[in-house]
Amino acid sequence: MRPYRRELQAVFQDPYSSLNPRMRAADIVGEPIRNFEAAGSVEIKTRVASLFDKVGLRADQMIKYPYEFSGGQRQRLGIARALALHPKLIVCDEPVSALDVSVQAQVINLLMDLQDEMKLSYLFVAHDLAVVEHISHRVAVMYLGKIVELTDKRSLFAHPQHPYTEALLSAVPKPNPRAVKKRIILAGDVPSPITPPAGCRFHTRCPYVFDRCRAEEPASIEVKPGHFVACHLREAGAVV
Repeated sequence: MRPYRRELQAVFQDPYSSLNPRMRAADIVGEPIRNFEAAGSVEIKTRVASLFDKVGLRADQMIKYPYEFSGGQRQRLGIARALALHPKLIVCDEPVSALDVSVQAQVINLLMDLQDEMKLSYLFVAHDLAVVEHISHRVAVMYLGKIVELTDKRSLFAHPQHPYTEALLSAVPKPNPRAVKKRIILAGDVPSPITPPAGCRFHTRCPYVFDRCRAEEPASIEVKPGHFVACHLREAGAVV
C-alpha cells in the first residue's frame, strides 16, 4: 500500500464531470478503498454506507447513478469519496463554484462540520471572497501564479497590505446598499501567465507602481507577525 494515499485527497470543481457516469454511487465512493486497502465487499459496503450518512445522503441512494443526483448531492458524493481513506489534507478545488448559491451554503457548512468532526485540514481554492472568509483560517492571495499576500483571515480582511488584495476586497458587495464604499478599478488586462511581466507581476495594473516595480520582483516579507506580503511599497524605506 502506498503510504501517501491516506494523507491527501481532492474534491473537484465540477460535480458532473468528476464522477464516472457508468458507476453506481456506492462503487464511486468505495473505489479508493478497493484500490488501496485489503477490505472485503461486506466491509466496503458498511464503510460506504457510513460515509453516505456523514455527508447527508441516504443508504438507499447507494445503488443510483450520478445522473440521478442533483448537483449538490453529486458534490456530496465527491466529498464522501475523498473521505474514504481518512486523509489528513483535502484539496478543495473551487468545490462550490458550479453550484447554486443556496446549495453552496449547504456544502460549505458540511465541509466545516466534517473538519471539526474528523480533524481535517483543507487547502481551499476559491475566487468567491465571501466563501473564503467563511471557511478559511489563513488566506493566501495569488496573482499570476505567485502568492502576493499570506496571513490569517482576520488580518487580511481588516488590513490588506498588497494593492491587489485591496482591489479584490473593494469589489466585494456590501449587504447595506447605503454603505459608503470606495471601489478600486484596476486598469488594463491580466497579462499572460505563460509570459508574465518582468519585476512585480502586478506592476502593469498597480495604481502605485514605480520604477523599481518594473525591474525587480519583490520578495515576500513579514510586515506584521504572521502577515507576509510581496510588495516593494511595504519594504522599510521604500520611496515612491
